[in-house]
Amino acid sequence: MRAVVQRVSSASVEVEGQTVGAIDEPGLLVLVGVTHADTRAEAAKLAAKLWGLRVLHGEKSCSDVSAPLLVISQFTLYGDARKGRRPTWQAAAPGPVAEPLVEAVVEELRALGAHVETGRFGADMKVSLVNDGPITLVLDIDA
Repeated sequence: MRAVVQRVSSASVEVEGQTVGAIDEPGLLVLVGVTHADTRAEAAKLAAKLWGLRVLHGEKSCSDVSAPLLVISQFTLYGDARKGRRPTWQAAAPGPVAEPLVEAVVEELRALGAHVETGRFGADMKVSLVNDGPITLVLDIDA
């Protein structure tokens, strides 16, 4: 699994002009990509990493200060543009594989006590954020 994590002051995601997820206080915006070999074990590892990641002000984590997370599926994290000008998406897992694993990340975070907002899997989403810092990390989770 791969995640792009941004420390934000606020963030929201809209689908067809309607807000489907938003955090209005400092927290993390997390874009999650899934590849073919990923499992629930990677989802659990990613959730634990996100919950304990010390990137909020004062080197605090979401678990330290009960900060919210906005988690959005993002298959393009596994795009490959090394050849030519058109990315390929071969490394991205198809929807039937990816959707349950993105949902597993959300479920695991909630089980840890996190307040989690989400996007809508497979939808044309408009994401807005105020990046705080700016802080942006790429996390790769392996088995």
